[in-house]
Amino acid sequence: MQNPQKPLLSVKNLTKVFPVNSSFFSREKQSVKAVSDVSFDLYRGETLGLVGESGCGKSTLGRCILRLIEPTSGEVMFKGHNILDLKTEEMRKMRRSMQIIFQDPYASLNPRMTVEELLLEPLEIHSLRPGREARLKRVYELLDLVGLRRDAVSRYPHEFSGGQRQRICIARALAVEPELLVCDEPVSALDVSIQAQIINLMQDLQKEFGLTYLFIAHDLKVVEHLSNRVAVMYLGRIAEIAEAEELYQSPKHPYTQALLSAIPIPDPTIRKQRIILQGDVPSPLHPPAGCAFHPRCSRAVESCKQARPVLEKIPSSNSSPHEVACFRALT
Repeated sequence: MQNPQKPLLSVKNLTKVFPVNSSFFSREKQSVKAVSDVSFDLYRGETLGLVGESGCGKSTLGRCILRLIEPTSGEVMFKGHNILDLKTEEMRKMRRSMQIIFQDPYASLNPRMTVEELLLEPLEIHSLRPGREARLKRVYELLDLVGLRRDAVSRYPHEFSGGQRQRICIARALAVEPELLVCDEPVSALDVSIQAQIINLMQDLQKEFGLTYLFIAHDLKVVEHLSNRVAVMYLGRIAEIAEAEELYQSPKHPYTQALLSAIPIPDPTIRKQRIILQGDVPSPLHPPAGCAFHPRCSRAVESCKQARPVLEKIPSSNSSPHEVACFRALT
């Protein structure tokens, strides 16, 4: 259903352009639009899944929202404030409310710090729980929350498995009691059995603390299980966004249809027709004119080559908006 509340996070026309060094023989300056004119709302307590092929701009979008990468243009409204206008000290205070869980738990933890030091650091940075005893008590609370033994405090990251390290990363993100978590493929580096444990943990934490997730992933089944709504990205733009159930049952964009057709079905008696896309993803250095997907789309017409479609609402099976950027889906 359509959410009557104001969004916790509202992204408007967000764009990130990276300059590319030209060759020695060329003076022409080039650039890559990693994220191009992206807009969406995220409501308190919900999970928005963000999917797409590798290199489509998902992780860059997540980092731009947190200003780990400075966007080129656009707005990121969080709790009514445009965080792109905040100065350094204001942004540091705002970061307490918005945290990130990275993809690789092996690389995102300082190997020279114990678990105790890793979890105390955010408390000290944001001046939370004054006093050594109070902060150490909070560290034990965090370990309990993520299902780790309290004797883990004296150990180093290399002494843990991949799943345990990701639990430490989650505990570190929760230390400052955030409202928004950007989850940048947090289970893709883990074994399938461990993935299920981490996903269940994240769902339990969301229910307990009312957390809001932007869940970036390429595993469509994980996103379906976890998300309230799903946005599909292609070459830096959102191609389709809708409630998870509707998008998976009735995708409208040809790219979304092709992605969903690739999901394997465990029952060998059920035959599923695959939609095989022709060619490769176009180079972001030289994107095609018009709709970026038209060179690979079997339904493309002349207008697709000349004009770029924008996200527009289409009839939905429920009261929640279903938006798609495709001329053919609107006819």
